[in-house]
Amino acid sequence: MQSEQRSNGKPEIVVVTGASAGVGRATTRAFAQRGAHLGLLARGRDGLEAARREVEDAGGKALAIPTDVSDWNQIEKAAERVERELGPIDIWINNAMVSVFSPFKEMTPEEFKRVTDVTYHGYVWGTRTALKRMLPRDRGVIVQVGSGLAYRAIPLQSAYSGAKHAIQGFTESVRSELIHDRSKVHITMVQLPAVNTPQFGWVKSRLPRKPQPVPPIYQPEVIADAIYWAAHHRRREVNVGISTTAVIGLNKVFPGMGDLYLGKTGYESQQYDGAAEPDRKDNLWSPLPGDHGAHGEFDDRAYARSPQFWLSKNRVWVGAFAGAVAAAGLAFALKARTSKE
Repeated sequence: MQSEQRSNGKPEIVVVTGASAGVGRATTRAFAQRGAHLGLLARGRDGLEAARREVEDAGGKALAIPTDVSDWNQIEKAAERVERELGPIDIWINNAMVSVFSPFKEMTPEEFKRVTDVTYHGYVWGTRTALKRMLPRDRGVIVQVGSGLAYRAIPLQSAYSGAKHAIQGFTESVRSELIHDRSKVHITMVQLPAVNTPQFGWVKSRLPRKPQPVPPIYQPEVIADAIYWAAHHRRREVNVGISTTAVIGLNKVFPGMGDLYLGKTGYESQQYDGAAEPDRKDNLWSPLPGDHGAHGEFDDRAYARSPQFWLSKNRVWVGAFAGAVAAAGLAFALKARTSKE
């Protein structure tokens, strides 16, 4: 792949939070393969170091910076180091998350706060840190890795769903302020479907069976390509996967139907394959050791492509083609009718 460069010919400087595994790891690879230099932020040192080596193997530079994104000071210090050692940040990708699979009535206040601090406040602090540097330069892109859950929440993930809703509202507010200020800094949100990542093997869970993403499931590389595309096109929001688009659209029209449907199916669809391990470890408070990579346990059920996303990013050409076909069909019909008369 060709290297992506700034107008001055230098490689793009990109920060990815949650870069050690899952979507963040796949996104790191996607940017590295295109020549970017990266600041990699996450808690897990093993995964960060493995991600750093992948960037360097691709010919780029990377800084592996252990960071808990719930701590504003840690994010700020990480950004200072990136700009000091790599250069001005062009793209900031907020992606880090934690979750708890549990009925809300069984969650502790500490658990709910922890999910909110990482999954929502981590995005707020990351955005603030990025804007602090981008606004004086009047350039830069912030990508919020969202979810269909930003519009349609599901049971058993009240804290995570609430955080994604909050990110959506926060991003719209910041975007409006940037428009008011006539800033050239761009902020966008990529809404995800279910993704095959390691998180389902380490997320804190009170479910009786093993947790899983709600099918259909997509590979993290599909998401990484969408994040890369969103970072280089001024689209306010990007949906990935037909399920994401369908869920968001239907919820706007029939929200009550979603409540009823998920009340009946949402518990079963988030579990699979027998009883959960009794001594299961989780990463809510601290990372699990080891390099977990980008993929989870669902390779045999995950889609490697999203036709919906292809249509979305090519919607101008698709619309033009559809219009041309419709015009040709209308002309043919009129001609046939005229010949009969």
